[in-house]
Amino acid sequence: MYRDKKVVVVMPAYNAARTLRQTYAEVCEQQLVDHIIVVDDRSRDNTVAVAQSLEGVQVHVHDVNKGYGANQKTCYRLALESGADIVIMIHPDYQYTPKLIPAMVSIIGNGLHPCVLGSRILGGYALKGGMPLWKYIANRFLTLAENLLLGAKLSEYHTGYRAFSREILQDLNLAGNSDDFVFDNQMLAQILWHGFTIGEVSCPTKYFPEASSINLRRSIKYGFGCLWTALKFRVAKLGVPGRLFPAERAGAALRGAAQS
Repeated sequence: MYRDKKVVVVMPAYNAARTLRQTYAEVCEQQLVDHIIVVDDRSRDNTVAVAQSLEGVQVHVHDVNKGYGANQKTCYRLALESGADIVIMIHPDYQYTPKLIPAMVSIIGNGLHPCVLGSRILGGYALKGGMPLWKYIANRFLTLAENLLLGAKLSEYHTGYRAFSREILQDLNLAGNSDDFVFDNQMLAQILWHGFTIGEVSCPTKYFPEASSINLRRSIKYGFGCLWTALKFRVAKLGVPGRLFPAERAGAALRGAAQS
């Protein structure tokens, strides 16, 4: 709990049995989190058994492998159903340190930004932490292109460490987003489209064999998906809205209808 706001951590899990317990322990050490949700996307290891052995953790298991984006959709739905005011999404592969949870929660809880990203680029931690050079170059190119097309100034769009206010999760039409990795990028573009601000904190990161990572083929597909999302954003700004970027904020429309 932070300033009477319920803090919920969600972990989209897939084959995270070897690192889940360590991530969970460090989350608990922060003494801010009221509830932890692990959503397993039909792992092939014993992730579910490990998750079920952790005290106070809500475990949800997909009946089939649905994809990273679909996993997040379930995470956020369950978080809202649990009454979350602040939701932190962190991968259970221990690539990102949960020690930044207090900083991210305080930024949202004090009304500074409704969305906070743990950036691997700020502070120069990416290469030091073992990010492959080709991934670093791709990250910088995509971020430059997206900043130009989205009109933002973020240090990166591709981190898996994020925190959101309840308002954002209620306002965005996440159900219509991809079930694959580009979901992450679509969500950030939607946040900017709806006028929310995004804060960043510098995040040390670690690359090691147990840490999750997508292969080159899927990385290329993800990269083109990010560029396509940014182009659709720019087209919508020019007066041609679409499904991802509607002419009116869904949340604002619902609130207006309720008041009339």
